[in-house]
Amino acid sequence: MSGKKQVQTLLSTTTYRPPEGFAAFPAAIHHASTVLFENVAALRARHWQDKRSYTYGLHGTPTTFTLEARLAEIEGGEHCLLAPSGLAAISMIDLALLKTGDDVLLPENVYNPNREMGNWLARDFGIGVRYYDPLMGEAIAELIQPNTRLVWTEAPGSVSMEVPDIPAICRAAKARQVPVALDNTWSAGLAFRAFEHGVDIVMQALTKYHSGGSDVLMGAVITRERELHRKIELAHMRLGMGVSPDDTYLVLRGLPTMKLRFEAHDKAAREIAAWLKQRPEIVKVLHPAFDDCPGHPVWRRDFSGAGGLFSVLFDPRFTEEQTDSFIDRLTLFKIGYSWGGANSLAVPYRMAQMRREWRETGQLVRLNIGLEDPRDLITDLEQALTALA
Repeated sequence: MSGKKQVQTLLSTTTYRPPEGFAAFPAAIHHASTVLFENVAALRARHWQDKRSYTYGLHGTPTTFTLEARLAEIEGGEHCLLAPSGLAAISMIDLALLKTGDDVLLPENVYNPNREMGNWLARDFGIGVRYYDPLMGEAIAELIQPNTRLVWTEAPGSVSMEVPDIPAICRAAKARQVPVALDNTWSAGLAFRAFEHGVDIVMQALTKYHSGGSDVLMGAVITRERELHRKIELAHMRLGMGVSPDDTYLVLRGLPTMKLRFEAHDKAAREIAAWLKQRPEIVKVLHPAFDDCPGHPVWRRDFSGAGGLFSVLFDPRFTEEQTDSFIDRLTLFKIGYSWGGANSLAVPYRMAQMRREWRETGQLVRLNIGLEDPRDLITDLEQALTALA
């Protein structure tokens, strides 16, 4: 076509292409559902699983490919797939590896939406779902059946904070050729090197530390073994797992400061946890870096940091109504789920409803220590505890 085009056509299309050679630190944001091909031969030659080219926005753009490559490198993996949330990433792993008649093992301290997913698989899909003591280590071998196809782990449990012996669990599973998946969100892939300890599949909720802004929902699945990646990739495609390029950019923007933020969360959390440990209202601080936390020797052996998330148990003399009132009295700590953001959070949990066996007494409250000055956070906790007493 030649000649002058009508205004509506000019609004819809252009032949202009920006010049080559532009460079900047931020990754470019590529919005696309439709991907254009040079010709029919190019369309027919490309395949959605080949990440050297593009086929459709759902399967990736330069923006999402960049984040996937960086996450795999940070975690020490080879392959990465993005999902709209951490739970979506968990579901993708389950549906890739499990079918009717199969069996999966989940730890008792598993992230509650993962538990709900397991209950759904058992109820509606005929998949055997069994729960194990997260501290049983290599003894998990006794629970692995001929039809066991996946072992889930979480290090530590994101509410009760037990630290499992991941290398021991992996040894037992590998001896029976069963893959081990780890929810590694608590350590952000920084404080625990999952693949070096035998894990096959790493799940990250990028919603937390990777973003750091409490404004993004996203998950990732990272693997080393190509065939395992291919199975999960097929589930990724069949489930239509896509992520927003704008959200992808926000996670990319958060990566350069993630380690600095994680270390700041860690330092403040240990200071505040040590202060809480001296309070008469608190009978136990569930922080993996403290020697009385279940699994602490494993944490000391395998981890290099702790981040900002831990829990406390109140003296049993305080009722749920009283500890709820304590949370309501906090001013700097806000009430809300998640962690890894700049703002501190406090959430109560009814452990008897979450665990089949919970031997601890007293109300449990989980704290996310943000990036506020720890002195101000301690002042806030002190006034609420004083009112509680």
